[in-house]
Amino acid sequence: MPLEIRRERRDDRAAVREVNELAFERSAEADLVDAVRSAGAVTLSLVAALDGAVVGHILFSPVTVASPSGEFSAIGLGPMAVLPQHQRSGIGSALVRAGLGEIGRAGHEVVVVLGHPAYYPRFGFVRASTLGVRWEYDAPDEAFMVVELRPGALAGRGGVVRFRPEFAGV
Repeated sequence: MPLEIRRERRDDRAAVREVNELAFERSAEADLVDAVRSAGAVTLSLVAALDGAVVGHILFSPVTVASPSGEFSAIGLGPMAVLPQHQRSGIGSALVRAGLGEIGRAGHEVVVVLGHPAYYPRFGFVRASTLGVRWEYDAPDEAFMVVELRPGALAGRGGVVRFRPEFAGV
């Protein structure tokens, strides 16, 4: 059976938790997913399944960008996790592409991510600082990235990105 990318279902929750715990070798990201879900703040949650078994997960949730002209909404990507034995096989890329596609079709224009600087540029992400966007916390400049799903969406507006409060514990 080929790889299936689909929306997370209620009965996927235990598997999603396990994927995040094993991929990150700790529970913080799994706890974060549970907290965002419990807060009703999931914009999109997708799983990757092989032969019916969940082997990957990606979460998108709302963020705010505080700019000099006021706040505007964007979407945060993360966490994204793939079981260790399935990493480097294209599953993470399939999740990111499918997620960005759905987010764009839903009308969202800007997505930010704190992630590996060698990984996310293949999906159109660039250093957020080059577009006048920065994270509210200290992070390596090259690791905080943004993609405009609508070209020019950030023209003339940048600011400080604030993730939901559930992210403070990670």
